[in-house]
Amino acid sequence: MIGGSGLGVVLSKMNDLSTSDHASVVSVNLFVALLCACIVVGHLLEESRWINESITALAIGLCTGVVILLTSGGKNSHLLVFSEDLFFIYLLPPIIFNAGFQVKKKQFFRNFLTITLFGAVGTLISFSIISVGAMYIFKKMNIGALEIGDFLAIGAIFSATDSVCTLQVLNQDETPLLYSLVFGEGVVNDATSVVLFNAVQSFDLSHIDGVTALQLIGNFIYLFISSTLLGVFAGLLSAFIIKKLYFGRHSTDREVAIMILMAYLSYMLSELLDLSAILTVFFCGIVMSHYTWHNVTESSRVTTKHTFATLSFIAEIFIFLYVGMDALDIEKWRYVSDSPGTSIGVSSILLGLILAGRAAFVFPLSFLSNLTKKSPENKIELKQQVTIWWAGLMRGAVSMALAYNQFTKGGYTARRENAIMITSTITVVLFSTVVFGLLTKPLIQHLLPSTAHLSRMISSEPVTPNSFFAPLLTNGQDSEADLGATIIRPASLRMLLTTPSRSVHHYWRKFDNAFMRPVFGGRGFVPYVPGSPTEQDGSQWH
Repeated sequence: MIGGSGLGVVLSKMNDLSTSDHASVVSVNLFVALLCACIVVGHLLEESRWINESITALAIGLCTGVVILLTSGGKNSHLLVFSEDLFFIYLLPPIIFNAGFQVKKKQFFRNFLTITLFGAVGTLISFSIISVGAMYIFKKMNIGALEIGDFLAIGAIFSATDSVCTLQVLNQDETPLLYSLVFGEGVVNDATSVVLFNAVQSFDLSHIDGVTALQLIGNFIYLFISSTLLGVFAGLLSAFIIKKLYFGRHSTDREVAIMILMAYLSYMLSELLDLSAILTVFFCGIVMSHYTWHNVTESSRVTTKHTFATLSFIAEIFIFLYVGMDALDIEKWRYVSDSPGTSIGVSSILLGLILAGRAAFVFPLSFLSNLTKKSPENKIELKQQVTIWWAGLMRGAVSMALAYNQFTKGGYTARRENAIMITSTITVVLFSTVVFGLLTKPLIQHLLPSTAHLSRMISSEPVTPNSFFAPLLTNGQDSEADLGATIIRPASLRMLLTTPSRSVHHYWRKFDNAFMRPVFGGRGFVPYVPGSPTEQDGSQWH
């Protein structure tokens, strides 16, 4: 009898497990089908350049959420439960790594000071304004018992920009300066916001004084430098291993696998050491594109370039699709249904603080940046400053993930004030992505009507045809060293003859050619190919 009862319990549990597994399989199938639908619809709308994949995924997610709400009787709106681990461990790494891997390094590092000003100092200014404003205004509203740590977390959450939509409208060849600034600031900004968020959570904020503020700043600087150095080390290690071991002589699959795994290892190691994994994997991508990518065989170069871009593309669509469905989560809205005016008010205040916080640093820091530039062509004009300000108003997946981390437990909300902050975050993300995203292209066309003239005006280097003919072989890089010595730039040559100079880039080129490339490879290294005449050390210089 007991044995029969025990067998019945086991069979019942197995049946429950089988039902759960079946439900998970159905959910995953539907989600994959929705991803395919996002790609197809995005392709059909590509010509308009108004509605990109991000907005498409949000719209499809919202429509799917409505259908699920109706079929479930108003109990549920999404197929999967949101997890911060899913976002930070699986979805964010390929997006950030591909950003570093595809970046045009010369344009990025030429504007590195301005990018750092916007991404680091600007984020701190925006963080301070949003935190203080939220603390001052929300305490006067009937929201709930938010603590000082919550207000500082709000500052970090809404300082994280999402420039994916803008970068899909901006053209890297037509507006190189704007693209470089928006792109670079977006990555550094995300990393800075996450570092600030983690710092706020790790400090005792019950008694804030000058010492605590200095500790926060010191911790931020330490994390920034340590994370960058770890990413550079991981990238150099992968280059050294592939250069010395010649993986390509046996299998190109091993080359691709070691690059992917080393990049992911750098991200997870940074998480393990409580550093900024975003910064680590971003600079790992930059170093890999400069050294490691040139050490592998040509087929591996094509494969890695498209693999990284594809993984990043799918992760971005996945995030926006889920955000669209989760926006209709009935549980979160049930807490604020009795006071919809409060939720709307909080969302409006947050949008106003975002606008003010961004304006408070874009225009002053652009003025400071212009003071350091002697050439008028490289200065940021007012219309460009307005475009940069507008480009950073959108909030996206990083803000959502940080908000869930601060105000939910296991993806669920238990308190009214937390529900208000989650729903307000969802509202801000949807509004900023759709409204600001749709208005970005008309704004750029109005402020910068002649992009061809603009590219000549803001960049001392004209766009070369090589960027169109050989994107795979150049990996999207535009430096003279990467494009080869045969490219002639008359304007730059006249400038160099009349006013010879020794820039930081010049000295870096000399150091790179003399010490780094002989050890870690890079452009000029010829991978070992069976049956081909290759020098014994596997490297060749020209």
